[in-house]
Amino acid sequence: MFKIILFVLSFTTLLSCDTNSNRSEVTISNRTILVDNEPYIIKGICYHPVPKGSPNKRSWITLTQDLELMTEAGINTIRAYAPIDDLQVLDEISDAGLKVIIGFGYNQDGVYDIQSGTFINYVNKYKNHSAILMWELGNEYNYHPEWFADDIKNWYKALNDAAGIIHTNDPHHPTTTAHGDLPDAIALSMSPNIDVWGMNVYRWDKPESIFKEWKAISSKPMYLSETGGDSYMKIAKAGYEQGENQKAQADATRNILKEVFDNQNICAGVTVFSFTDGWWKAGNNDVQDIGGHAPNSSGVPYDGAPNEEYWGIVDIERKKKQAFTVLKEKYLSLSKINK
Repeated sequence: MFKIILFVLSFTTLLSCDTNSNRSEVTISNRTILVDNEPYIIKGICYHPVPKGSPNKRSWITLTQDLELMTEAGINTIRAYAPIDDLQVLDEISDAGLKVIIGFGYNQDGVYDIQSGTFINYVNKYKNHSAILMWELGNEYNYHPEWFADDIKNWYKALNDAAGIIHTNDPHHPTTTAHGDLPDAIALSMSPNIDVWGMNVYRWDKPESIFKEWKAISSKPMYLSETGGDSYMKIAKAGYEQGENQKAQADATRNILKEVFDNQNICAGVTVFSFTDGWWKAGNNDVQDIGGHAPNSSGVPYDGAPNEEYWGIVDIERKKKQAFTVLKEKYLSLSKINK
């Protein structure tokens, strides 16, 4: 069940897409990500654009508008949870000056997934595209050993094997994974082919401790692949009123980003969760519901409750929230510093 199909390697190498072949050379130097030999700080956003009333199905109808907002905010990186198999979409992202971290799931019914081995078809198809920054394998799978016969080592073996196959086929882009918080010794020892460790970190509005912990166990680059806060307070707490509360989200975003970029010697950046509210996550897809569930989410600022449909820095209509302004101020200030 957990073996990756390897026979695809013999012919998928021939399927590389030469369209938009202005490929960037993405390399690693100590804890730093380099793009064409220049240090690259990830000023990113998680992006999964599902329209209101839709099930969990992405639409690119708002892509131009979304990219304009991202550019305004100084965002340089999109983290996509699934492959974007649309050349026009990737071209538009690249033309806007952004790069993409492309995510692959383990079992996606044989569509560019790790279990079937078809993920490498996508890598070979788009590995020369200028939009690609990194290849990401899995999202918080360490929280779900039940998906791997109740033995998470099965996942780490599949993860490492998949990363090795990518290295063989594409030496120009690093491999990464989005681990739920800090990887333990088993994860690290079984996954040497992972070049950059992404970590989904919800430690209230204070992620700084994870940078010290990572420094003590690894010399590889890391970044926060998810972090942030929602704009709904389930209860009144920490001086924030119950109900929709953009100030709570904005304050959490400000505090988190400060700690991320105060630790650039360890942390290569962040992809804040998330660009837009997701109305598909908790109930009726036609309305914005309170509630939802996420694993290991008690660290969500400031109420410890993940209201899953309120995480956007813009709402479903692309109206900017207060957190958008906070993120914009921080990302643009970094752009000036790093020129």
